[in-house]
Amino acid sequence: MHFLATYRTKISQVGGLLFLFLCMFSQKNLDLTAPFLAGVLFLIGCVCVAFAVVGRLWCAQYIAGYKNDVLVREGHYSLCRNPLYFFSFLGAVGVGLCTGSLTLTALLVVLFVLMYIPVIHTEEVKLAGLFGAPYKKYLQEVPRFLPRLTLYHEPKEYVVKPHVFRQAAGDVLWFVVAVGALECLEGLQETGILPMVLTLY
Repeated sequence: MHFLATYRTKISQVGGLLFLFLCMFSQKNLDLTAPFLAGVLFLIGCVCVAFAVVGRLWCAQYIAGYKNDVLVREGHYSLCRNPLYFFSFLGAVGVGLCTGSLTLTALLVVLFVLMYIPVIHTEEVKLAGLFGAPYKKYLQEVPRFLPRLTLYHEPKEYVVKPHVFRQAAGDVLWFVVAVGALECLEGLQETGILPMVLTLY
């Protein structure tokens, strides 16, 4: 668990390269057999990515510059304890659906679950050590992953650290870049520049 928490960025990069490789050299079966369904999946994927981008920016407004220093319970952190990971999950599903391949979507979901369930557990142990009783109360009152809308509350004012928020905002752009890159790869495949050596459903 500690290994995943420490090296999750590098592991994500390796997983991303594998995903990119599969996208580059694969024909998506739905594009051939059910183009309308592939189009619907792409649209749903774009919506998921949009929610992921907006959601992560909203989370960054509250957490940027305060992580490990303050127990943040406002905004999205009043809905669930791991909203950043929840919106990252939406983004991963969205990028997967934008490929038009249910196989690639499932691959991203499995990689996300395998990586971030241990990471979340490790972070919970760390935060319990940092914040003690208030965090244990937070554990009891707020769900771990799936947001509960009835719990939402926010302050009238909140101090945001601009330089940290800008960095967090930059991280979010990768979801948008990923969708654009997928479209570019599809164009290269259609022109024959990239050979399609396998078919994915």
